Amino acid sequence: MAFFRSVPIAEAVFSRERLPAGLAGHAHDSIALPWQERAKSRARWTTAGGVEFGTMLTPGTVLKDGDCLALENPPLVIVVCEEPEPVLVATPGSPEQAALWAYQIGNSHQPLMLDAGALVCLDVKGMDEVLAFHAIPFERAVRPFTPVSVGPGHHG
Repeated sequence: MAFFRSVPIAEAVFSRERLPAGLAGHAHDSIALPWQERAKSRARWTTAGGVEFGTMLTPGTVLKDGDCLALENPPLVIVVCEEPEPVLVATPGSPEQAALWAYQIGNSHQPLMLDAGALVCLDVKGMDEVLAFHAIPFERAVRPFTPVSVGPGHHG
């Protein structure tokens, strides 16, 4: 059955700058993933070049832009790219305002990214209403999203 077809498995994450010598000569491919997908330690993927593979990473691993996964057969280095996704961006005017807004976003059980003084959260259903309710001005954007941290029970 095609459903049970095995795929090569990546079990470790490497930085692009510190690839082990044995991987340096491997062909390179890439995969673009939104943050919730990058937080899965066990999954099945397809690279931009069409190579199917699986991951069996340490639980709690969150892949970052530029991280590399390696396959033995076929010999391949897969570079992870953070896929841009719809977000809401709020730019506070003071540290106090930033703390209050971050509290309100966190109190809504939404992951939060800090980016050059801005607070960024995913543009999920109802989040724009939460921000409006708390009088937090925001703009919609599409950009890569990686939250500050992911707590147990607060992600998909």
